[in-house]
Amino acid sequence: MKRERELRELGANVRRWRKLNGLSAVALSERAAVTRETLKHLEEGTGAVRIDSLFAVLGALGIADTVVRATSPHNSSSARARMDDIIGSGGQL
Repeated sequence: MKRERELRELGANVRRWRKLNGLSAVALSERAAVTRETLKHLEEGTGAVRIDSLFAVLGALGIADTVVRATSPHNSSSARARMDDIIGSGGQL
């Protein structure tokens, strides 16, 4: 399933960032103030992880802002075109 694949990929990326930062799983979970089990679920892409826990981990890795910017519709040419259509027809975002 696509969502499961994406969750595993996100988890693998978090694990890679942790290793790039030279952090053990215990050190990152302590820095992010989440349980080791929560971090394990996040890195494996399994189980439910609360969004605030996800962002605590991303923040501890120094990449929360990057993730937020990546979701901006301003970074997508198709979304920018749609925004122009909406605003051009008097709509608001």
